[in-house]
Amino acid sequence: MTSSFVAMKGFSNPHFQTILPSLLNRRKKAHFIHQRLELDDGDFLDLAWTQLPSVDSRPVIIIFHGLEGSVYSSYAFRMMEALDKKGFNSVVMHFRGCFSEQNRLARAYHSGETGDADFFLKHLVSHYPNRPIGAIGYSLGGNMLMKLQGELGEVSPLFAAVSVSAPLRLEKTADHINSGASRFYQKVLMDSLKESLLEKFEQHDYEKIIGLKKEDVPTLKSFWEYDDLFTGPIHGFQNAKDYYARSSAQQYIQRITKPTLIIHAKDDPFMPISVLPDEETLPTNVALEVSNHGGHVGFLGGTLFKPHYWLEERIVSFFETNLAL
Repeated sequence: MTSSFVAMKGFSNPHFQTILPSLLNRRKKAHFIHQRLELDDGDFLDLAWTQLPSVDSRPVIIIFHGLEGSVYSSYAFRMMEALDKKGFNSVVMHFRGCFSEQNRLARAYHSGETGDADFFLKHLVSHYPNRPIGAIGYSLGGNMLMKLQGELGEVSPLFAAVSVSAPLRLEKTADHINSGASRFYQKVLMDSLKESLLEKFEQHDYEKIIGLKKEDVPTLKSFWEYDDLFTGPIHGFQNAKDYYARSSAQQYIQRITKPTLIIHAKDDPFMPISVLPDEETLPTNVALEVSNHGGHVGFLGGTLFKPHYWLEERIVSFFETNLAL
């Protein structure tokens, strides 16, 4: 599908597109109502609602953030605002340890972890059985959402789903972000991951659990190394390669049966275009919309003085169309 996105004049460079949206929104604050959902394994999920569903009967759109993201990520709170204006309630489901405090268990979260999202979906369906539910996944959250939709197939309770800038083939993404200028983004994310992991060492003996020493954490430089020594082993995978192979959503997309939109930019600095599925092989209900520009979760149009956030507009339109069907 040809994208209608037109990049901001003079700022079509993928790095501008990736970074500018956050810079332009740095003074804005996220407005939300916090709720904590206890999980069956003794851990918890932190939720950030526009309005609690018990007092707001509008359709619910779940937002799954990217790696080390949260409701404070500009793409998340901008999306919440856009949905609210168009008659949707929304909620950011934080992956474990991504809100205000570390999760209780030694495990964390990863690109293929669909169990928590499935638990939350069942919770919503159980408590609000007649409430339409949609979902958006950004980057890591997009891969997770596409994998979940493929796993659930016909029984998915979502009326529609959107994936944005998702690493649908994790191994290709890990290779790409470990090369050239993309290493800048890897370093930023790795610094956050390592800081979080060092905090978790205060509560868990990872050397005893998976053989990872605390003094080795600062030496980790790439996602390959981090996932090989922590993400893979702590979540039951043999290593990073096994984790990437089993958690990549690309192999699940053929099983998706609900209306789905995959949004991606050819110049995404996080991953090569080869992470995307072949459009000709997609199920009829899955649309692939690829633009020449847009960077990673960017898609910024307009001008510096009047920016146009195309992504929010496109996603809201997709949900409106499918809710009316």
